[in-house]
Amino acid sequence: MDCIPLHETKIHGIINFPYTVYHGNIPKWISSFPLHWHEDFELIYCVKGQIQVTIWGQEYTLCANDLAVILPNAVHSIEQGSLKGGEYFNIMFHPSLFKWSEDDMCYTKYVIPFLNGEKTMNCFHQANSYFNRTITPYILSMLEHRKESYSSYELIIKSNLFLLLYYMNQCSIVVTNDNRSLQLSYSRLKDALYYVQNCYDHEITIKKVAEQCGFSESHFMKLFKEFTGMSFNAYLTNYRLELAAKQLSQTKFKVIDIAQGCGFHNQSYFTRVFQKKYNKTPLAYRKINGG
Repeated sequence: MDCIPLHETKIHGIINFPYTVYHGNIPKWISSFPLHWHEDFELIYCVKGQIQVTIWGQEYTLCANDLAVILPNAVHSIEQGSLKGGEYFNIMFHPSLFKWSEDDMCYTKYVIPFLNGEKTMNCFHQANSYFNRTITPYILSMLEHRKESYSSYELIIKSNLFLLLYYMNQCSIVVTNDNRSLQLSYSRLKDALYYVQNCYDHEITIKKVAEQCGFSESHFMKLFKEFTGMSFNAYLTNYRLELAAKQLSQTKFKVIDIAQGCGFHNQSYFTRVFQKKYNKTPLAYRKINGG
């Protein structure tokens, strides 16, 4: 079965202009966007309802006009924030858009520090915050021209992105040695996510996955909870459920075969945890989602 990608490597936009805007609606269009990371900058702008964004294990509830800023390689996810869900836009752009040449002074001074962990900034910006109010005109401009962003509005898009970069630097903070050490530990925990991605259909123990990351079991469990916002066992179960939901909606495999293929070897347990997450039995979910 296809796994759920963790390190997203696709080009957003086109090769010569790696920028795009996605329109999302949870749960109307998708149930969630599981933990992952990528090399792009990303803005998540909520326009209606509520969505929950988790960044490096910290949960944020975005309401209308709230904004989340995702720096490159930050582990994050998007979930349903209320019973009615929420509508949002993802604005994604690769750091290379800011680079004019190999020795570009501005790229070295204002972009590289975000990429190598020397600078960071607050991830969550409510509608009435200074940063949000300041960059909202640029966000709205990018949303307005999203369908023609690299066909006739490239200069407008790039000017908006450079202004955004300017204010990101204005609101940035220097990362302390302690925080950098913690980020390095979090980066090692990505090995645990890769292990789940590769071995989700086998028995996975905390002892084994802690060894993969080079931590003791107790330290691993503490860091993993901080890193993802959930326990390792909860993450493993959720990953398997996301994969099972994908298979239910996209294949004709029997429910029992999907459950076993995703690492659930007890059918009644699978049905119980699936219904708890999606508020539907596996069969009802398949019927609604077209599998």
